[in-house]
Amino acid sequence: AVETVRRRAGVRPARAAARPEPAAADPRPPLPPAAARRLAMLLADRPGTGGGGRRGTAPDLMELLPQWLALANTRGFAAPPEALPALLDAARGRTDLRPAALTFAGPRALWLARLNPDWRFALRATPGGGADLPSPRETDRVRRLWQEGLFAERVALLTGIRAQEPVLARELLETTWPTERAEDRLMFLDSLRTGLRAEDEPFLEQALADRSRNVRATAAELLSALPGSALAARMADRAGACVAVDHTRDVPTLVVEAPHECDAGMERDGVVAKAPAGRGERSWWLGQLVEAAPLGSWSARFGGRTAEEIVALPVADDWQGELHAAWSRAAVRQREADWSRALLGAPSAPEAAGPGAVSLAERAKLLSTLEADERAEWVAGFIAAHGLSEAFQLLGVCAVPWSPVLGRAVVDALNIARDAGSYPWSFSGVMGLAERCLSPAEARRLEVLTATPEEQENASPGAGGYWSEAFQRLVTTLRLRAAMQEELTPR
Repeated sequence: AVETVRRRAGVRPARAAARPEPAAADPRPPLPPAAARRLAMLLADRPGTGGGGRRGTAPDLMELLPQWLALANTRGFAAPPEALPALLDAARGRTDLRPAALTFAGPRALWLARLNPDWRFALRATPGGGADLPSPRETDRVRRLWQEGLFAERVALLTGIRAQEPVLARELLETTWPTERAEDRLMFLDSLRTGLRAEDEPFLEQALADRSRNVRATAAELLSALPGSALAARMADRAGACVAVDHTRDVPTLVVEAPHECDAGMERDGVVAKAPAGRGERSWWLGQLVEAAPLGSWSARFGGRTAEEIVALPVADDWQGELHAAWSRAAVRQREADWSRALLGAPSAPEAAGPGAVSLAERAKLLSTLEADERAEWVAGFIAAHGLSEAFQLLGVCAVPWSPVLGRAVVDALNIARDAGSYPWSFSGVMGLAERCLSPAEARRLEVLTATPEEQENASPGAGGYWSEAFQRLVTTLRLRAAMQEELTPR
């Protein structure tokens, strides 16, 4: 203690450092007190450090934080200043939280990030370190930032303008296109996906001759998403030369003659010549041609048949998987709901042997092209026919909260698995999704499932207790989500 006093007494006075500029004001309304307390509770929760074991009945609060942040941002509340350090720490550890967390944190988080190296990710994630981007009408500011800004600022500027004034964004990109680096050209070109239109075709056609293979491939992909483009027409001609209807058989059948070479014109239009390991070259080229051809061209080529009728045609010589998979990719790229429905087939079709999609992953992508209600009904039908073991990928593309019909299908399937005496950890992934995605209104209907069921003769030992805990946790989580929504409702 004496040494400490001596050391302090020997310190020479120095000029005080400059006081930091105050943080920018946040004009948004403050959180209601109950919601602020809930946020502190969610941020204080940390994932368990144990090596496994039973989760018990307590909700996983950290998994509810993304939902809470999304709701708070929708309601337009400002973050409590005292919660910002914990919020930035949470976003530092989970990159999936960062967009919503930084939106909620507002300008004060950027002020803090300049003072703490651990939070510098906030400055990198926010173009310009939080500086407001100019609007399309501020021509001088737009030109200056485009010419002089950092790469992240320029990407954000181009993306923002593209969402408001698509033509202006493309014209801005054209002014510096020849002098941009290849990796930058690729990122800039990708921003044209938003608001893609026929007027973009001349610029994209020029990009087909780019020095970078990745830039050429992206330009070709964008052009193929424009059914009226010249590239789409060229691809339709090439693909049409490979697939035809054979009327000489007992039943009209699709016959396939895959390309025998990948010529310079195909490569210029985005066809990758070298096949991946384990793929035949000809089938690889065929898939790329069919994927890039406008789906509407097949109806004209096949006598006016609808998408459903074309998909139902038998395909000779084991080409069905390759052909249908390429049509599936085309339906996703071109957002063609009729083709997606045809390729999905009935939900009751065998998991990997529907009339179109060759895998559940393909089906999940096709579902994303449908409206939310139709998507939910299809997945509910799939669960009713096949149970939950194959449904995880499909549930991941459904809108949250799940619609009543989908929620009932999931709960009914869980109840069937419980009555069968299966172990609940076989369904832990679906149970975790249900905690986050089921409508909170389902909590009352689920109460009856929280009781420990009688152990069946062939049931797994102890499964009843595990199921009881899992359903108690599910009900508790749903009630907690309902409380979160109530607390974030403006008074």
